[in-house]
Amino acid sequence: MGHTPTILAKLEDYLGENNLTLAQFAEYSGVHQRTLNNWIAKHRPVAIHQLDRITWAMGLPEGFFYELYIDNYIIERSPDWRRIEPLLFRCAELDKLDAIQLVVGHIMDNLLYSPKLFDAAEKLFAQGQHNAALLLYEGIAEGEKYQHSERLAVCQYRLFTIQVGNNQIRNLKAATRFEPFVERLNEIDQLDALKDLANVYRSLREWDKLDATARKMRAKAEIQYSLKHQQKKREWEESEQRLSRPMFVYITYADLLCASVCEAQGDYQQALQFTYAYTDLDWVIETDQETQHWVNLFKHWAEGNTFVNRLLSGDTNVLPHYVEYIASTSITTENEKLSKLLNVMIAANRYAIDINDILSRFEVEINSFALLSQSTDMYTQQVMPDYFAWFGYELAYYYLRRGMYNDGFKHLIYALVKAHLLNNETYFINCTGLFAHFQAHALPETREEYFKLLEKVWLDNVEKNDSAGHRS
Repeated sequence: MGHTPTILAKLEDYLGENNLTLAQFAEYSGVHQRTLNNWIAKHRPVAIHQLDRITWAMGLPEGFFYELYIDNYIIERSPDWRRIEPLLFRCAELDKLDAIQLVVGHIMDNLLYSPKLFDAAEKLFAQGQHNAALLLYEGIAEGEKYQHSERLAVCQYRLFTIQVGNNQIRNLKAATRFEPFVERLNEIDQLDALKDLANVYRSLREWDKLDATARKMRAKAEIQYSLKHQQKKREWEESEQRLSRPMFVYITYADLLCASVCEAQGDYQQALQFTYAYTDLDWVIETDQETQHWVNLFKHWAEGNTFVNRLLSGDTNVLPHYVEYIASTSITTENEKLSKLLNVMIAANRYAIDINDILSRFEVEINSFALLSQSTDMYTQQVMPDYFAWFGYELAYYYLRRGMYNDGFKHLIYALVKAHLLNNETYFINCTGLFAHFQAHALPETREEYFKLLEKVWLDNVEKNDSAGHRS
């Protein structure tokens, strides 16, 4: 063996330095001597699990030789999927993303590998290995960007799902990139795609986009629901298994979303009409337990949203009834309580209502909102953080206007932090304006905390701009 930049050269050096024969190393590593001989003499590459044993036996970190393995046996030879697939999964386990990118960049020169790479990406995605899956989806999407294929659309859907996070500017870009691919998905898959897209637009308060997306989802869901009851039971059961919700939910959820658009635009009467639409669910044919669960949820949401639209339109007499509704129902989750108490806060600030007793009653829940659990559901992941920032601002505004400065500034700082994490300029500007208006009442330590936060935001932005400039 020659001293060349290969794994074999490294192995030769190791054997020489430790006075080991190949037979001794084979026994210690657990890799058959014949396998090692074939590797050395006939240049037949070892499998990735065998390479892991060799690496372990040499006392090196897991994955130490993967980059060399890629150079020696994938890039310099005709790619063999039997070697590539296990390597990709091991790289994902070890978070060796650069190695994955190297493999993907090489093999995607040949689009024949696209279906295999897609299957691997789907497995990684299902396992929660999203960072690794993202690189595979990106490689496929780039390689097939001129193809009008369903596989490309699924890749774009997965990229959208993975890339959506806490940064609302990035979320808008991700949604804008994905939206043109929705129509290329399977007709059933389009329903979940539109639902997820709608939830992102809802969190961004892109009301026109939300309205258009919700109406499109409703129209498609109505067609599919009608077809479902015209087909044989086995056929629609297989289709419906692809959905995250029963099929009728996409119709009723569209009405709920349209109601939220009207509410945001101050058209409370029209919001009530949409709310009444998803209250009346007698048309739903299914009677199974999951269907009944969703029917009960929509009736529960409709009851609460009827109160909300009356309350926000100025009918403050319904406030006690709405509060009892929040407190007494057994269906309300912590996420739902946040959104419902946000409505109370908005009404209190809009109509100058004293809600100190209500805030005391829900003090435990309000203090726990910052600890709400993470979720992969697009609504919980996107809409709820937005509500938390909004709730913090409304709560701060309420307390500060009433001279309760300690509580007001505490919630204002929380809202500022959340707005910064979300990259939500509207909330951030509202919070800074609120602080400026009441800053004369801030304690010295509160001022210091506030200005330290502003400095951190400034430094973060400088760092981002420097990084962007360096990349360009």
